[in-house]
Amino acid sequence: MQSFKTVDSISKWLQNNKIEGKSIGFVPTMGALHAGHVSLVERAKAECDAVVVSIFVNPTQFNSTEDLDKYPRSLENDIRMLFSTNCDAVFVPEVTMMYPDFPNHTHTIDVDLTLINTVMEGMFRPGHFEGVINVVHRFFDIVKPDKAYFGEKDYQQLAVIRKMVSDLRLDVEIVACPTLREKTGLAMSSRNQRLSSKGMDDALIIYNTLLEAKKLATKMTPAQVKSFCASAFEKSNLSLEYFEICDSNTLQILENEWVPGARCFIAAYCEEVRLIDNMELIKLN
Repeated sequence: MQSFKTVDSISKWLQNNKIEGKSIGFVPTMGALHAGHVSLVERAKAECDAVVVSIFVNPTQFNSTEDLDKYPRSLENDIRMLFSTNCDAVFVPEVTMMYPDFPNHTHTIDVDLTLINTVMEGMFRPGHFEGVINVVHRFFDIVKPDKAYFGEKDYQQLAVIRKMVSDLRLDVEIVACPTLREKTGLAMSSRNQRLSSKGMDDALIIYNTLLEAKKLATKMTPAQVKSFCASAFEKSNLSLEYFEICDSNTLQILENEWVPGARCFIAAYCEEVRLIDNMELIKLN
């Protein structure tokens, strides 16, 4: 596995691979890697000739400097983990390499996120998705991948990236990969590293509530499921930020009628750590 820190160096490596006719798979990450990230890399390795993984904690998608400062960083361990996946290249740029004029100017992308920004992450983290498309578009411009791999745990982010690719007509296939979970059911996340053992146990209410919502979807309206499930958090050690049931395509909130692909979304704080998860409640036809 080769490691790169500059755009010029990885661009030369990529160009040589493309001259040889190799397809390029890309897995963007913010580091603090876990088995969920490994599964993305393994999927990319199975489908592409060469795989690039980026490790970059993107400052433009954080809503507070405190959250940015607390985000876990473990570069040496990340590199060791990537070696075990037979990853071909890792790209670890500095902030100024991604945003030469940071913090005065960033890579602004013109994508209409109006509808997506009115619900869930868009509502509670203003500016977050603008930062996401800034950095992902920048990486796509550098790597020019044939396929890019994203986990469904960040389902709304996945929808944002798909919209960016569609609106800008980018020549890259977005591949969605299932959420990987701990044996307990808790969704794997870099932020889990900040939880105590008790916090990990307390956080299981998120997964258990998703399972309960899936059962209730057969006999209640979306609004009734939301009311019933949200109330479960009142007696927990977590602080619920939102519980929503949405159309998986438009991400618009469902109230009275179910649609194929209806999906439940949860964001909650556990020990001051913000956790998100989601689950399909009604299968797509």
